Amino acid sequence: MVFAGDKKVGKSILYNLEQRLVKWGTPKIPKRIETWTLTYMTGIWAIGALAFGYMTQFNIHWLWGSSAMLALQYLTDLFDGAVGRTRNTGLVKWGYYADHFLDYIFMCCLLIGYSFFIPDQYGILFFIMMIYGAFMVNSFIHFAATNDFTISYFGFGPTEGRIGFIIINTMLIFIGKVYLSQFLPHLLAITFVALCIVVYKNQKILWDMEMKK
Repeated sequence: MVFAGDKKVGKSILYNLEQRLVKWGTPKIPKRIETWTLTYMTGIWAIGALAFGYMTQFNIHWLWGSSAMLALQYLTDLFDGAVGRTRNTGLVKWGYYADHFLDYIFMCCLLIGYSFFIPDQYGILFFIMMIYGAFMVNSFIHFAATNDFTISYFGFGPTEGRIGFIIINTMLIFIGKVYLSQFLPHLLAITFVALCIVVYKNQKILWDMEMKK
């Protein structure tokens, strides 16, 4: 079976706009910047997100820095694979492993950064991190069983998630963190229900595949 980890199944709401951006921007990336360079940059953005989250407890405007880390991580994550494919660099399996592992590290650092300044007496941020991890595990296990790599569900993928975090950061700066802490339980409930639906659909696909044999 040919490895298909670099070919994502399913399209998010912003997929077509992203492809236009990739087509326009990839040729403009300097030759000295390689695909693996862009992948490793996620580690830098993760440290930045953690640091800005820590600083936000002293001044809410440090959240602009967290939003900048989200934007930069999006750009390097968007172009690392495109650069590799355009230049025929290879590293498909390495990129699959390193890219998604560092994506998880980035999200963990971002949520830990929020924990420094958002009242969270019930540890809801921890459970949100667990559900995010469950979505990733679901994608990887489903890929292992079907060779179809899906990271977008209900038209919502990593890009829309990053935009959501930037919107949340902006609201925190202008409205305050009390309202967000009240919204967290609802966010947890919504993501949990979405996870249950996705897992049910995936196990049904696998069940039907097995029954046809």
